[in-house]
Amino acid sequence: MVRGRGGGGGRTIRKRWMASKKGLKLLLALLTTVTLTSFAPALAPFPVLSSSRHYLSSGNDRGFWIADDMFWKDGQPFQIIGGDVHYFRVLPEYWEDRLLRAKALGLNTIQTYVPWNLHEPAPQKWVFEGIADIESFLKLAQELGFLVMLRAGPYICAEWDFGGFPAWLLAIEPALKLRSSDPEFLQLVERWWAVLLPKMAPLLYENGGPIIMVQVENEFGSYGDDKKYLHHLVTLARRHLGNDIVLHGRELREEEIEKKGRRGRRERRYTTDGGSKDTLENGTILGEGVFSAVDFSTGDNPWPIFKLQKKYNAPGKSPALSSEFYTGWLTHWGEQIAETDANLTAAALQKILSRNGSAVLYMAHGGTNFEFFSGANTGQNESDYKADLTSYDYDAPIKESGDVDNPKFKALRRVIETYRSVALPPVPSNNKRASYGLVEVSKIASFFEVLDTICSPMEVVEAEHPIAMELVGQMFGFVLYVTEYPQKETSSILSIPKVHDRAQVFISCSVDDNGSPIYVGVIERWSNKALAMPKINCSSNIGLFVLVENLGRVNYGPYMYDRKGILSPVILDDVVLHQWKTYPISFQRFINHSKDNPIKQAANSRINKILIQNSLKDHSSRFTFSPKESISEEPGFYKGHFYVDPRNQVRDTFISFSGWSKGIAFVNNFNIGRFWPLFGPQCTLYVPAPILQHGENVVGIVQC
Repeated sequence: MVRGRGGGGGRTIRKRWMASKKGLKLLLALLTTVTLTSFAPALAPFPVLSSSRHYLSSGNDRGFWIADDMFWKDGQPFQIIGGDVHYFRVLPEYWEDRLLRAKALGLNTIQTYVPWNLHEPAPQKWVFEGIADIESFLKLAQELGFLVMLRAGPYICAEWDFGGFPAWLLAIEPALKLRSSDPEFLQLVERWWAVLLPKMAPLLYENGGPIIMVQVENEFGSYGDDKKYLHHLVTLARRHLGNDIVLHGRELREEEIEKKGRRGRRERRYTTDGGSKDTLENGTILGEGVFSAVDFSTGDNPWPIFKLQKKYNAPGKSPALSSEFYTGWLTHWGEQIAETDANLTAAALQKILSRNGSAVLYMAHGGTNFEFFSGANTGQNESDYKADLTSYDYDAPIKESGDVDNPKFKALRRVIETYRSVALPPVPSNNKRASYGLVEVSKIASFFEVLDTICSPMEVVEAEHPIAMELVGQMFGFVLYVTEYPQKETSSILSIPKVHDRAQVFISCSVDDNGSPIYVGVIERWSNKALAMPKINCSSNIGLFVLVENLGRVNYGPYMYDRKGILSPVILDDVVLHQWKTYPISFQRFINHSKDNPIKQAANSRINKILIQNSLKDHSSRFTFSPKESISEEPGFYKGHFYVDPRNQVRDTFISFSGWSKGIAFVNNFNIGRFWPLFGPQCTLYVPAPILQHGENVVGIVQC
């Protein structure tokens, strides 16, 4: 038992061996001001700045502040023309490439979230290396001439799993009340920020670094009204970063909230677009030095909204800022790829910049949701579930693969160039890509053949009822539930009232049968249809196998407490089934095992193919199978090889999965994400050059 806090009565984190997720939404953004002084009272008012100081520009006057309804940098008025580039969606080897493209677009500021779950994947296991090396990313941004707006959370949304919260928060019992003044939750936030924020303090602008603003929380006004929570976050931030900070709030417009309810889509803002009184009151801390910025749907008239913004800021402390100017939109599985018009987007930006307003492009470059980090949204209820794609291209001006030769990049650059006082760098050419043609991929094992490899028998949990994925120590991917039921004289009906998110159902004549179970069908969270179970003749009980996939935790809205797996009784013909075994599944373990212990091609398996190509040819098309093209419905493992000539430079590529149904792909043991051509719209996965190598490269596929 691991305590969620010290002392008695604390919550516990369940381990796998214990059982035998148009208004002002508060984002407190901390804008560091002139100098970091000794700590004053945690919620002291915004310091009064001398009006004469606004116009000083001596070499010692380094600082970033707000006065006369303007941003001031080193004594001179400053217009923020920024864009989001998320370090955790881009391989470190490409950080510089993407930032240079952002510079060529004309940006002077980079904005990024900080996902808690990336940096603390398990309690007190801290990760700040590789793609999580945020300090190196921020230092690189500064070297390239950018300022930084840092979005520290603890909640970030971002179409990222669980809104950036670590999934192990869901294993704590009694359940935490997320985004609240729940002492247990706040203690974990304190521990996280006690690690993160001291790393950020030396990088504040006043300390010689690039960070001019630190955003705290995100879109809180449309979530709750716990002012004690918000005040506590302010206290924590000031404790680690100093007292001279300006708080940011941000919120959704009322009609945007309604739209999200209808379509399962979401907006994120620093401050409001102007909207309902309730969300403004929930998400604003008046009289506490709160700087409220605004944002709004691209194409809206910005200036009435900026006028409204002034009502929620102190006099002279309300520079016009759209902190999320939407260059595109997100896409869920089963939707058409979201696209927005380049010229209309550029014209909307022009309306802001032409009157000295500031804007941050969301996104400048979207990147990729590698591994299992893509999030999800819900609509009117938690069953109205929509998972996000692997690609986070966002129809941004800098595409997922870094391409800039597109109408949106050109149109936005033309507008931005007009308002920059320095000449923009030349536009770099698109990165070259390589094609490797059709690659044969052979099935090397079925799922049930290697169950003992992908789940150690020591990790199997036995309980009366199914157990949530997080409570057996499985945070991402899949979990298998197994039980038995008596043989039936006729066919039966199976229902799982609450499954998160997609369950594949199999049966066999015994849970210990050496043969592969028979595939029956799928029960999905968003449709939740009961499943007809066929009658099979067995000499003993019938084994029931339910393989549940976590498609991404909800990252926004009232249904964020999103545990995964089977979360309700399993009912067969009105009878609840008992005595379950739960298997946490590690596909990575099989990939590593097959690398060290070569597995021969499975007997009687057909040869399938994937196309490794230099374009997104199939990215926005939907593929329909014909029966002769479909591969086995049973989950299985496939492997293929392709060769990169040492005489050629290793380049980016794409893998097309047309002809496949659904699965996860690994390249040289790196999880490049989920594919799902049957559901669409994404049929290809981006393969960045840094994960490839000269000579042989291995593609591993889990068809599931």
